[in-house]
Amino acid sequence: MRYRLWMKRLLPVVVCVLIATRVCAQYDAAFTNYWALQSYFNPAASGLEGQLNIQGAYSMQLAGFEDAPSTMLATADLPLFFLSPRHGVGVGFMNDEIGLFSNKKLYLQYAYHQPLWGGNLSIGARVGFLNETFDGSELDVEDSGDPAFASSEVDGTGVDVDAGLRYTYKKRWYVGLSSMHLTAPTIKLGDDKTHETSVSRLYYLTGGYTLHFRQPAYVLYTSAIVRTDLQAWRGDVTARLAYNGEKIHLYGGLSYSPTISVAVLLGTTFHGIQIGYSYEVYTGGIGALHGTHELVVGYQTDLNLFKKGKNLHKSVRIL
Repeated sequence: MRYRLWMKRLLPVVVCVLIATRVCAQYDAAFTNYWALQSYFNPAASGLEGQLNIQGAYSMQLAGFEDAPSTMLATADLPLFFLSPRHGVGVGFMNDEIGLFSNKKLYLQYAYHQPLWGGNLSIGARVGFLNETFDGSELDVEDSGDPAFASSEVDGTGVDVDAGLRYTYKKRWYVGLSSMHLTAPTIKLGDDKTHETSVSRLYYLTGGYTLHFRQPAYVLYTSAIVRTDLQAWRGDVTARLAYNGEKIHLYGGLSYSPTISVAVLLGTTFHGIQIGYSYEVYTGGIGALHGTHELVVGYQTDLNLFKKGKNLHKSVRIL
């Protein structure tokens, strides 16, 4: 009983330490299915495919631990056909929770696509609003009067700006560079603003290559992403083998993050809806059963109102 009480008091403090580390090094959640969430990691990908693209993702990290992190993401982007397919816009919402902390982000983004060297050069920008919440009423520490910890629920908001560049060559390969939190906002919490959270700039380098076989139904998709705040970094390399038959669309693959994790990926597409699942196992010794479950659901459809026969659903692309 004393052990359980001790753990109850210790866990929130540990979570605070984890949050502090995450804010400094990796403020944003690291999705295993990053390759499917292109417009989130780089606003330059908005409207790039010439279709309405709706996606949702949910990541449940460190399964089995109390107050473990979880992240929900919803995005939508499309080209502005009434202006030109070169213009793309998007909207998104993210809710990231860990322990007593909750981080929310609502954003709008724009991208311009310019044909170049047989491919497309895209530039994009995003404006968002961050909301940080800390529920101090659930905190159980030895000294309840310590001013370092809020004793009630406190929150604060801040303006966030992201930007990115991307070059895509004939759907064979792409490379992108983006930065989140360019304004490096400091968010003050509570009415008295005595607590604050600092958000560091975070840079992403992404890329991918598609390998076709003699049997056209099989395709190998390779991709990679590197995240860094110029102090800490994380890289992921992913390979997925897809079978695109007339009625069946399936893929399976592996992802590896050096010194961090290994993940298995599975997915299918039916009636224009793509469903993907991944399980990430951490290599740090916490056990295979305490990994990360991640689910991604997407839908794409043509949305050019100025052409006959468009607006019919198509299978979701596999980047």
